[in-house]
Amino acid sequence: MSLLPLRVSLPESDLREALGPIDGVEFVDWPMEGPAPVPNIDLVVTPYMGASNRVAHLAGVETRLVQSQSIGYDGIDRLLPAGHVFANAATVHETSTAELTLALILASQRGIPDFVRAAEQGEWAPAHHPSLADRTVLLVGYGGVGAAIEARLLAFETTVVRVARTARSDARGEIYAMDALPTLLPHADIIVIGVPLSESTTRLVDDAFLSLMRDGALLVNIARGQVADTDALLAHASSGRLRLALDVTDPEPLPHGHPLFALPNVLVSPHVGGASSAMRPRMARLIREQIERMARGDAPVNVVLRS
Repeated sequence: MSLLPLRVSLPESDLREALGPIDGVEFVDWPMEGPAPVPNIDLVVTPYMGASNRVAHLAGVETRLVQSQSIGYDGIDRLLPAGHVFANAATVHETSTAELTLALILASQRGIPDFVRAAEQGEWAPAHHPSLADRTVLLVGYGGVGAAIEARLLAFETTVVRVARTARSDARGEIYAMDALPTLLPHADIIVIGVPLSESTTRLVDDAFLSLMRDGALLVNIARGQVADTDALLAHASSGRLRLALDVTDPEPLPHGHPLFALPNVLVSPHVGGASSAMRPRMARLIREQIERMARGDAPVNVVLRS
């Protein structure tokens, strides 16, 4: 049984272009910067950035599904008005985020920032740097992004150790619980932080965490900035004991002239894990699937909250 026609609101015009024609759907342009233009919207797609600041405008709007363009949804549970079903964007960003993670790791391991700085000065500066091959990589957080990172790391002949909220096992072996971190951290050459932000993970990476890491180890944060204590990161990086590769920071954006920018052993990217050419087509594919499921009367995918 078809439940068409459907009303779908989109926050960006290029997302409408990526979706292409869909019969039986009325599209509404709504960036959620103010009240909804109509009282009933079957599917609301939130903006990619700043959605948590705008979901309050859903109050009084009748919806069947609110679709995020992000995987993470920290804070949404406190801000989403009552009566809505909220889905995240699992399947959209995992590949791009894994690509950036590997790029940060490879750049840090092989000294690419040093080479770029030397080239800017017109200097030829050969140097010996550690490989990625034969390194032990600890993944702290093992959801869809963690699995995508693992798949790419294994191709580089690394040893990958997985940590998740709860212990379990799969075809590759053991996945450790978070309480195993004190035992695992001293043995890792590279630690990738990919946990969702929650009360239990806020400031997870603190001075005690960093102190357990071996000298010269690399910490990569592609989760949320608040998962790490910025003062502790700065202290351990300033001493030269640890290296950092950060796609997320606290605060964010990192202020102009922040001391993390000046450290040669710190690589900062401006929260662009999912921001690649793969995003729009994959987001459009997910929205189209949600529309088709809604038209058939089937339950949506990726539901993470019901307010």
